[in-house]
Amino acid sequence: MDSTKETGMVGDENLDLGSVRIADEVIASIAGIAATDAPGVVGMSSGLIGGMAEMMGKKNPAKGVKVQVGAREVAVDLYIIVEYGLRIPDVALQVQEKVKEAVETATGLAVIEVNVHVQGVGFSQGDTDEELRLR
Repeated sequence: MDSTKETGMVGDENLDLGSVRIADEVIASIAGIAATDAPGVVGMSSGLIGGMAEMMGKKNPAKGVKVQVGAREVAVDLYIIVEYGLRIPDVALQVQEKVKEAVETATGLAVIEVNVHVQGVGFSQGDTDEELRLR
């Protein structure tokens, strides 16, 4: 059995000085930070069944992110809340591109898929009441 599967860590690199292992939670955090930095994403959802999308702050960047890792590749599922008034497919594409680039750059693992699950729409934190009335 692969020891990286048992420990929940991936990216086992054998070096002259030892090995480097990247925890699943680290990959999820990288993906979450990249997703929330994408234009049009106002928050992450806990992904709970039943449509109850809870807005999450940046305190835990892995919230709303699930990763599935193999020996040299990773698949990411993101549960996001998109800014009201924006075209959802455009936002999702930007999220996919940002997450793929961030995870591959930071970990060296190949991102085989980034699945974006839009759990709701909301307003960005910077919107004022006046801006909301004008929409």
